[in-house]
Amino acid sequence: MTTKRRVSGAIFGLAYGDALGAPTEFLDMEQIRRRFGESGPKEPSGDPALVTDDTQMTIAVALGLLDALENPPFTPDLITPMWRRRFVDWLHDPENDRAPGNTCLRACEGLDRGLPWVRATQLHSKGCGANMRVAPVGLAPGLPDEARAGASQLQAAMTHGHATGLAASELTAFALRWLADGTAPGDLPGALRARCREQRTVYHERWLGELWRRPGVDDPAAFIARGWDECLGALDRLDAALAEGDRASDPCLATGAGWIAEEALATGLLCFLLFPDDPVAAIRRGAASSGDSDSIACLAGAFAGAHLGMDAWPAEWAERIEYAAALRRIGDAWD
Repeated sequence: MTTKRRVSGAIFGLAYGDALGAPTEFLDMEQIRRRFGESGPKEPSGDPALVTDDTQMTIAVALGLLDALENPPFTPDLITPMWRRRFVDWLHDPENDRAPGNTCLRACEGLDRGLPWVRATQLHSKGCGANMRVAPVGLAPGLPDEARAGASQLQAAMTHGHATGLAASELTAFALRWLADGTAPGDLPGALRARCREQRTVYHERWLGELWRRPGVDDPAAFIARGWDECLGALDRLDAALAEGDRASDPCLATGAGWIAEEALATGLLCFLLFPDDPVAAIRRGAASSGDSDSIACLAGAFAGAHLGMDAWPAEWAERIEYAAALRRIGDAWD
């Protein structure tokens, strides 16, 4: 009997999308078409095919999570220092030379100086670095919903302190969990919309502490509600784009350029849901976009891989992708 190996499919798919989108990240559509053709890059190039900080930080989240799950019970007090160490290790890694985001760099520098994470985080940032790396929290088996939600938001909050980054990270993680559990792609937008409404005033104090406290915010529920409301707006744009069904145009025109968390979620989902049974086409659509193409394509690849499994990807790519051994370790542990 064979299995789909959905965790491997998602974690390798994330890296494939990242590598495919890296060369197009700062190009406009005309430049992409001129350089790569109408549909963008056909496959990750190079041996190894290099990824960006998106995959590097995803691996950091996964390795911390693997360590924590070997030492139950899984709690914020257990995982926070493990993620701090992994993030600081990433900060000082000589291979951290892939144009990482300033928010991640500044926050990790604060963590490196020993600041409590609630002081190191960049309070007003909702950049896509919050949810580009959350996939392992969604893919890890056996976590109760409260722990999965709290950990999704915590890993985001350690660098990106904006409520929308937290909500988008939770939605990204749950989308991957649901797909890995067999949810039909067409049911995903409605399930995510329902999650937004159910969680709108839920603040995970056990995981987030006093992150919500800042001028102009009256209580934790008001703080987190803004994040869920902005994600609902992004899902509205996703629904409109799916109704249009345009597979050929720049997806960023419909759901946003992906530099911020809710747009990365919506545009990554759009690329996947336009091609739910063709994972390579999904990540090519993400790579051939005018925005944060590596992050968009990496999210599309994670969604596609969680849905279709490892065998849906070209087999030869697994031998060429950078960090293949680490990706394989994550997949083997959780498949």
